[in-house]
Amino acid sequence: MIENQNIRPAQVIGPLGELLTIDDLPAPGTKRWVVRRKAEVVAAVNGGLLTIDEVLERYNLTLEEFASWQRAVDRSGMQGLRVTRIQHYRDLHERQLKY
Repeated sequence: MIENQNIRPAQVIGPLGELLTIDDLPAPGTKRWVVRRKAEVVAAVNGGLLTIDEVLERYNLTLEEFASWQRAVDRSGMQGLRVTRIQHYRDLHERQLKY
């Protein structure tokens, strides 16, 4: 019964191509979120290292906040996570959808 087993990888590939383990992730309770840290957390969820629920609790995030990080990475990669560039990348994405 494989579907009943809780199998998780010990490590996943991070946003810069490095191997990430639970110990490599930002510390629980992190308050200052730089691009690299956000991207590492998104990579951890995408790779199955942590669940979304675990991330929300560990880092005291809202689902909307984490989902916005995932969308930004999906659309524009790590650069999309830059707070100063969010509107630029959002506009670029909307223009691409029109054509």
